Amino acid sequence: MDRFYAQFVQPGDMVFDVGAHVGDRVAAFRRLGAHVVAVEPQPALVRTLKLLYGRDVAVVIEPVAVGREAGKAAFSLNLDNPTVSTASEAFRKAADGAPGWKGQAWTTTIEVPVTTLDTLVLRHGPAAFIKIDVEGSEADALAGLSSPSPALSFEFTTIQPRVAATCIKRCAELGYTRYNAVLGESLTFVHDDWMGAEAITAWVRALPQNANSGDIYARLPAPL
Repeated sequence: MDRFYAQFVQPGDMVFDVGAHVGDRVAAFRRLGAHVVAVEPQPALVRTLKLLYGRDVAVVIEPVAVGREAGKAAFSLNLDNPTVSTASEAFRKAADGAPGWKGQAWTTTIEVPVTTLDTLVLRHGPAAFIKIDVEGSEADALAGLSSPSPALSFEFTTIQPRVAATCIKRCAELGYTRYNAVLGESLTFVHDDWMGAEAITAWVRALPQNANSGDIYARLPAPL
C-alpha cells in the first residue's frame, strides 16, 4: 500500500481520505509523511479513528459525510459490513439481489452532517491527493469540488456504471486528462499506460458484473 500511494503522496503533502473507515489508508499516508484529513460519518468508526489517530497532530478527523452541498443526510448503516454503509438510496437499490451483494442489509438509519470538498479545502488547505470511497455517493462528492488536486481516486461498482461515468465526466470538467484503474483491493493498475476519459469510461462500461468494484485514478496533465 505504501509503495502504491507513493506515486501520489510525498512527505509534507496534504491528503484527504474521504470514507476513511478504520484508517488503513490513513496509516499508509502517515507512513509516507503526509498530513491527513480523515473523513468518516459513521460514529463507531469515528471512535476507532480517534483511538488510533486522536493523538497524532498530523491527522484531523472530520466526522461528516461529503456531498455536493453542506447540510444533513440520512445515512444507512450496514452493521454487519460497515464498509458498505451509505448515504445513497440508489446504491442500496442497485445492490439489492445483485450478484456479489447478496445478504447485505442496511438495518439502521441515522442523520449525519454533510460538508463539501471545497469546504474541506478552505478549512485545511489544498490536497495533493484525494481518495474518495463513499459507496455510491462519489459523484455527489466530486460535484462539491471546484479546485482539482493534482491527483484523486474514486471507487466504482459494476452495479452502478452510470455513477462511474458521471464521476469521470466531472473529473474531465475539472481538468483531469489521465486515468487508470485498480480492480478490488489489488493496488495494481490494470493498464500499463494512462488513458483518456473516453477510454476509461468505455473500459468500465465493458466490465462484467462479477468484477464487482475497484477504483479509478485521475491525474492532471503532466507538466511540460
